Amino acid sequence: MPLTVLIAPDSFKGSLPAEQVAEAIAAGWRSIRPDDILRLLPQADGGEGTLDAVLGAVPGAQLHSVENVTGPDGRPTLGQWVELPGGTALVELAQMCGLPLMATLDAPGATTRGLGEVIRAALEAGATSLLVGLGGSASTDGGSGALSALGLVLRDGNGDVLPDGGGNLALLEKVDVAKLLPAPTGGVTLLSDVTAPLLGSHGAAAVFAPQKGADPGTVDELEAALVNFHSVLGGNADLPGSGAAGGTGYGFASTWGATIRPGWDYLADITGIPTAIDGADVLLTGEGRFDEQSARGKVVGQLLSLAERNGLMAGVIAGQLSANPGVWGVSLMELAGSVDAAIADPTRWLQVAGAAAATALTGSAALTDGAALPASAALPASADS
Repeated sequence: MPLTVLIAPDSFKGSLPAEQVAEAIAAGWRSIRPDDILRLLPQADGGEGTLDAVLGAVPGAQLHSVENVTGPDGRPTLGQWVELPGGTALVELAQMCGLPLMATLDAPGATTRGLGEVIRAALEAGATSLLVGLGGSASTDGGSGALSALGLVLRDGNGDVLPDGGGNLALLEKVDVAKLLPAPTGGVTLLSDVTAPLLGSHGAAAVFAPQKGADPGTVDELEAALVNFHSVLGGNADLPGSGAAGGTGYGFASTWGATIRPGWDYLADITGIPTAIDGADVLLTGEGRFDEQSARGKVVGQLLSLAERNGLMAGVIAGQLSANPGVWGVSLMELAGSVDAAIADPTRWLQVAGAAAATALTGSAALTDGAALPASAALPASADS
């Protein structure tokens, strides 16, 4: 009897977008069980892949490009936003300000200016409300670069405009909001998968700046700079999620009254996950690295909870598994033999993983000669090409 299989991975960051991950897993599953009904719903949580997930799920969504916006290290890059039916603009910070866009990591100098430039373009195009996906940022500037692009002016003690970068916020003495664009009339919602505050041991600098290249001394400098930014700008530094994207959550909440919402909740609704779960027999999900954080509000953990509540068989496919997902799981590193081998050909090893999932979760034998074979041997000949 055919099964209905929901394949809903997050992106494998720095490797493959969620759509390609889902397609590769599906190809592997079909090599074992070609008659099953597969439903592919790539997911995101506000970070990398958010635009793609929404574009693939919302009829009438339109992608717009903005040429030569400011990348996180100051070099020009392509900006993009999605126009949703009803006048809402969706912007993904990682798309134009993400960590992979940095030629060299520079936690104090990286900027979110490109985010503000894309938002400005969306507002000028007529957007009446705004969704901003936070996550995957290269910066720790409290969103000051983005807000500067929207008209906020930050000055030092001499009245000079501050250069971009979170490190320069230590010199901030005055903020001028006279030319700041007003927030859209329909409001601003920030989508985030973290609940970190702006400051302190669980805040933007302490937790996330080391991932952006900051050593302990630089973390302390960035923390002091954000403390100063808060003392001048005001607002609520303890707001859950205000530390998201290097403090961008704080900056937009403080100046534009933006609300912060768990990104996965919104994107699960818009992509139809609740309905898809109800109609599925098996769930396959995954991400680049499954670890202890995965169960704390991230895509994979949320999906596994839904599967458990609905009595679905579930499996996790990850680039690396550094924690027990509590269900069947496999890592591409395990299948390929090393991290380097998995990264060299992620599509192939995702296909292998999809075949392994079909075998393990359903007890099916590989099609070749009607015998149960290792997952890699069960792949169609084209999988190695």
